[in-house]
Amino acid sequence: MAWAIAEFDGRRNICPLSWQMIVSKRPPMMAICLKPSRYSHNLIVNAGEFVLAWPGDNLADITLELGNSTGCDVDKFTANKLTTMEGEFVRTPLIRECIANLECSLVKQITTGDHTMFIAQVMAVWVNQNPQRPLCLVNDYAGYDQLGEKGGYRVGAVRKRLR
Repeated sequence: MAWAIAEFDGRRNICPLSWQMIVSKRPPMMAICLKPSRYSHNLIVNAGEFVLAWPGDNLADITLELGNSTGCDVDKFTANKLTTMEGEFVRTPLIRECIANLECSLVKQITTGDHTMFIAQVMAVWVNQNPQRPLCLVNDYAGYDQLGEKGGYRVGAVRKRLR
């Protein structure tokens, strides 16, 4: 699970994603999928960039809140007390509390039924010096610590193995 961070013309948003993937190693490229109705969709289209950030298990409650509110009504950065940082190649802010932040420059967008796939080149990678366990969407499978549930979504982290 990752967050798409978008900013354009003074408007910004954070959108939790369940669909993101590596689509190229050389050059490094990632793809994310968003519904056109999402607030972040048009911000990404207009900005031509986004930040892909990976939250840790310490951000489970915030992730659920981000996914169950809209950036149209609230500044999710301020409301959730997230610390922004400037990137090197993009104007979109990075999130200090996340495990990693990827600065992404939009290369192509493809309509895939009810979603848009945004394909972007990774321009820079930032890694937190004090990482948490990566947060992920979970279901009823064993092996996960469920950390929260809201709006039909469950988030958790891979259970630490006992020695």
